[in-house]
Amino acid sequence: MSISFNGLGSGLAVSDIVDALVNAEQAPAEARLNTKEANLTTDISAVGALKSALEKVQTSMEALGDSDKYQQRSTSGTDDFISISADENAQPGSYNVKVDALAQAHKLSSPAFAADEAVGAGVITIGSGTNSFSTVLSATNTLEDLRDQINNGPYTGNDSNDSVVATIVTSDTGQHLVLTSKETGEDNAITISVQDDDGNNTDTGGLSRLAYDVSDTDPANHTTNLTEVNAAQNAQITIDGALTVSSNTNEFSNVIDGVDINVKKLHDIDDDISDISVTENNNNIKTGLNSFISSYNELLELSNTLGASGEDGVGVMAGDSLLRGVMSKLRDTITDSVNVGGSSLSLSQLGVTTDRYGVLSLDSDTLNDQIKSDVSLVQQFFVGSNDDGFAQSFDDLVSFYTDSDGIIQNRIDSKTNQLDDLDDQRESLTSKMESLSARLYSQYNAMDLLVASLNNTSSYVQAQLENMPGVVRQSN
Repeated sequence: MSISFNGLGSGLAVSDIVDALVNAEQAPAEARLNTKEANLTTDISAVGALKSALEKVQTSMEALGDSDKYQQRSTSGTDDFISISADENAQPGSYNVKVDALAQAHKLSSPAFAADEAVGAGVITIGSGTNSFSTVLSATNTLEDLRDQINNGPYTGNDSNDSVVATIVTSDTGQHLVLTSKETGEDNAITISVQDDDGNNTDTGGLSRLAYDVSDTDPANHTTNLTEVNAAQNAQITIDGALTVSSNTNEFSNVIDGVDINVKKLHDIDDDISDISVTENNNNIKTGLNSFISSYNELLELSNTLGASGEDGVGVMAGDSLLRGVMSKLRDTITDSVNVGGSSLSLSQLGVTTDRYGVLSLDSDTLNDQIKSDVSLVQQFFVGSNDDGFAQSFDDLVSFYTDSDGIIQNRIDSKTNQLDDLDDQRESLTSKMESLSARLYSQYNAMDLLVASLNNTSSYVQAQLENMPGVVRQSN
């Protein structure tokens, strides 16, 4: 580090001179870097805005390419008695539905047992629906032991209980084992058979006190040693006053093509019958097109601002080939016709019109007429046969620009890298100016020392000359 005593020998303002020289060298370079940084930042912001607008248009068109959103069904008729839903297989129509019965789970109750009473030794097998399981009881097992074994095992072999819940209800007369099927409906009725160690499997003594089986068609072969609290019951509805339908559950799936009915409450004699209707819903087309038109017009407005070139000002992307290219391709795509099932169809035929400025609008009457005429053709236009319709083609075009490795992102990445390079250039400039400043101070300090030395020599010579004989001093 050098220490300078500015102007001691020369009297010059060395520090000011050095600062002026350094600034004269530094200012133009910094101005160039600042200008370049501003241009890069502006470009990144502009193409970023363009990308966002394109992505919005792309997203709006994606909805029109979803086949699941076409030819949906709207239903009416849900009330206190039923609720309904429909899929695309449902045909438009009206029906009335009367709820005759609700599905009910089978429930059985045993005779009363004392708390410490043994229920009897043997094997008890319980079935409900397609599930059947067995458990073994010893001579000392109580009703509570049986309850626990039914709910938790152990079961014999590979059996498992997926169908019945056991609980104990204690009345004034003692404990009652209550069995309830987990599923509703007649197909899930509970049957109980025993292998009683006393040799009689159906009497009212020992383990056979818990036997219950009415599955045989002959009532003479029924065993009913338990009390039926709730019968296993199917739900039942009558459609249009003539067609009776039953179900193990309160849900009636596809009894009318594409329509699911869930029953909630019985119709009494004085209750109005539930009326249901199914209508075709293609609102997704109009909603999707309006969304697309709105987002496209926003993109068009942004494009006009970015690419402006006239008396009102120049846009930041005026004359930019990227902006011109993407907007030109979008305009071509929007006006193109697509071959659909041997017919030619375009957005304009669906009511999408363009004014002389390129702004889009929707003629709802034209769209509605086309949907009414052949909604499947409209769907095929957007979706295609294998997701290769207009929506996918449009997505492919826009993705070329908006993907993470697309043209716009590559440009943004390139400009960002250039900004990073500017930071390196600024550091280099700072280092260069520091070196220049040190060099100038060194040179001026050397000059200052030389001038000081010359001044000292001059003073010495002047003194010697004045002291020489014969020198006449002039008086002031």
